Amino acid sequence: MSNSITAAEQFASVMQQLSAEAKKSQSSRPSAVPEPQAQSLETRLQNLEETLSRKIDDLAKSMIQIRSQDLPSQFRNIEESLAAIRNNESVNQRLFDSLHDELLKYRDNFVHESLQKPFIRDLIHLFDDLTSLAAQLRNSGKDQKKPGHTAQWGDNLDNTIHALVEILHRLDVTEIEPKETVDRTVHKVVTYEPTDYAEEDGRIVMRLKRGFLWRDQLIRPEEVIAKRFG
Repeated sequence: MSNSITAAEQFASVMQQLSAEAKKSQSSRPSAVPEPQAQSLETRLQNLEETLSRKIDDLAKSMIQIRSQDLPSQFRNIEESLAAIRNNESVNQRLFDSLHDELLKYRDNFVHESLQKPFIRDLIHLFDDLTSLAAQLRNSGKDQKKPGHTAQWGDNLDNTIHALVEILHRLDVTEIEPKETVDRTVHKVVTYEPTDYAEEDGRIVMRLKRGFLWRDQLIRPEEVIAKRFG
């Protein structure tokens, strides 16, 4: 800014000098100028023209120098401003992405834990009731010489249980795979049967209630009867 003001002051000074020279020439000019005076006036005008040309050249050079000095700093300021804007946008974008992920996790946890999980537990209890009822119907059919409607009811009930299992699968619920020995991470031993053989210790004798995993996490352990040595 100080350089720009200096250049403007130089230009104003030149113009003032030119104006003074012009007034001086007009005031000293007679109505009939003798030839020597005319030559002197011509010389003075020529000198004035040269002075003016020199002053304008100096002014132009100073302006070019000022611009050449200011442009790099201005470009640096612009680049720094753009870099600051990019950094702020990058930080804001990361904050937005992080907040968005947190909101999605909160939404998913709320839906799964507060809404889905109780519903899935109810479906598992319904599975237990239907499975128990189906077993009773099968036992009742064995006692009858002609099962008749009992067998038909049992088949229908088995189809209902199969449909219920398909619903659980769509909700990311899977059955615990059958195992020969007790795995404390997925099994709950309801009772033990004694055994005289050490190699049979922990062997599963009967599965009482099916176990289930929800989203690869245990939601209900499998209840079993197992052997115990000693």
